[in-house]
Amino acid sequence: MSETQILLSIGGIGMLALASQWLAWRLRLPAILFLLFGGILAGPLLGLLDPQELFGPLLFPFISLAVALILFEGSLTLHLSEWREIGKVVHRLVTLGALLTWAVISLASHYLLGFSWDLALLFGTLTLVTGPTVIAPMLRVVRPTSAVANILRWEGIVIDPIGALLAVVTFAFIVSHGDGNAWGESLTTFASVIVTGSLLGAGAGWAFGIVLRRRWLPEYLHNFASLAAVLGIFITANLLVHESGLLAVTVMGMWLANMRGVDIRPILHFKENLSVLLISGLFIILAARLDVQALLALGPATLALLAVIQFVARPLNIALCTLGSSLGWRERALLAWIAPRGIVAAAVSAIFALRLEQQGNEQAHLLVPLTFLVIIGTVVLQSATARPLARLLKVTEPSPSGFLIVGANPVARAVGKAIQGLGSQVLLTDSSWENIRAARMAGLPTYFGNPTSQHAEAHLDLVGLGHLLALTPSAELNALACMHFRHDFPGNRRFTLPTGTDGKRSDKHRSSDEVRGLPLGDHALSYPQFASRLARGDEVRCTTLTQAFDWNAYTTLHGKRATVLLARAPNGWLHLATQPLSFIPGTGWTLVALIETEETPPYKAVEEDPAAT
Repeated sequence: MSETQILLSIGGIGMLALASQWLAWRLRLPAILFLLFGGILAGPLLGLLDPQELFGPLLFPFISLAVALILFEGSLTLHLSEWREIGKVVHRLVTLGALLTWAVISLASHYLLGFSWDLALLFGTLTLVTGPTVIAPMLRVVRPTSAVANILRWEGIVIDPIGALLAVVTFAFIVSHGDGNAWGESLTTFASVIVTGSLLGAGAGWAFGIVLRRRWLPEYLHNFASLAAVLGIFITANLLVHESGLLAVTVMGMWLANMRGVDIRPILHFKENLSVLLISGLFIILAARLDVQALLALGPATLALLAVIQFVARPLNIALCTLGSSLGWRERALLAWIAPRGIVAAAVSAIFALRLEQQGNEQAHLLVPLTFLVIIGTVVLQSATARPLARLLKVTEPSPSGFLIVGANPVARAVGKAIQGLGSQVLLTDSSWENIRAARMAGLPTYFGNPTSQHAEAHLDLVGLGHLLALTPSAELNALACMHFRHDFPGNRRFTLPTGTDGKRSDKHRSSDEVRGLPLGDHALSYPQFASRLARGDEVRCTTLTQAFDWNAYTTLHGKRATVLLARAPNGWLHLATQPLSFIPGTGWTLVALIETEETPPYKAVEEDPAAT
């Protein structure tokens, strides 16, 4: 290829990856669909992209290093402290359920497709994992009950690194056995892969954790050092014992994630952004290498395999793992339907297929197209049918009425506590650990992190949330949150408190009204004013109107001392206050307002404590 062709091909991959990610964001669908379809279109169908010709001998090393980084990033999210919190059903899904799914898919691929037992077992490990990148967009569309949503979300998060680890171990055994060695030598080789990968990974994780904990590196070098460490350990492990590199980087990530006193958040954010870049390019390259003719040559057997995965493996898995749980049959039926395959399956299958092809395995070239077929089949089928099925089974959440509150500062906590007192769901997000800790001490659900991060895309649970309150002292963060979530919350459900700088800036330095939320409160109220009033003793109170104490009596009593924030109607609907007030409260309405407390108000009997409402 000429230099111009190489540049055009690389630039085309970048543009196609960006377009795929944008479409996924716009349509709220898993990005993997558009990446795979884009790669197939550019490669086998149109012949515009030939990765082998483009990268030559660099293709295999690039894929290997990219998969190592993807697995390392996934293992950074596996916190053992969360193992006790995920519930009995999820425990079973990622242990007994995973083994059952592995067995069913392995049997089906062996008998339906004629795979050797080695390849069938490997294919079973690759296609048993789901993942947060495909589950999270689907949950936002389906909006199932919280029990179903939490099980699916936690299963996707936890089984990702566990499934990758299982696939790596299985592949190590296949390679050691496939070299023609006797069983004793194969087991010895297999054990050396496990021991070398585990020891090097644990040692590297501990050593790098010590470096971070003792601040032997400046902060601006943490991301670069972590990248260099992962690549170095991957290469070193493979040089010592062939095929132990992937296991080493997975163990390294798990060790770092669970090491005390080590803050991996900046590294995790960097790796998430890097993973988006690598995954986008990698999937297009892999899809462009698909052997469509070989896949079509298998005929109807591939559809039979898909049917087994969808209608046999998953239902058996759910039946076993939910045995004795409090879930009803409707919830179990929806759980049995939703299990899309995702990133780990596609990424790991590519590197394993290339390794096996180099060793002369005649069926290895089918591993990647079959894995992609399972991904496309499960994601397309379930994305199109999960929402109607959830409605038919009556396991969808009602119209979301909860609140995502950006900020966990005193203002956000006061508003969140009052809303929670009305019986509505709240979730506070903040990057300040002190604020998050105070919110948790107050009994408020929290997400520790930036709500607009890539990590939040996969882990932030928006099920049941229908309003956004941007209540931080940063005008830029409030505007960013309102823009980021504009497809999740309509314009009349995004609210904010103006900051002190908003009024001082001219139009050309202030965010436009289109990207900012609606101002909260029936009187002009800024964040500094709200915080100052709370500091001097003002309170956020809930007051229920009665026939004796109606709206006129309320306004006469409090006047301008009360800034109404929101109100709950007798039918349960929540109305947020703006200027001018868009509703007239009547009997039975409950008002939430910030009230000055210099004077002791009469009618104390109808004033309610927020926590007791």
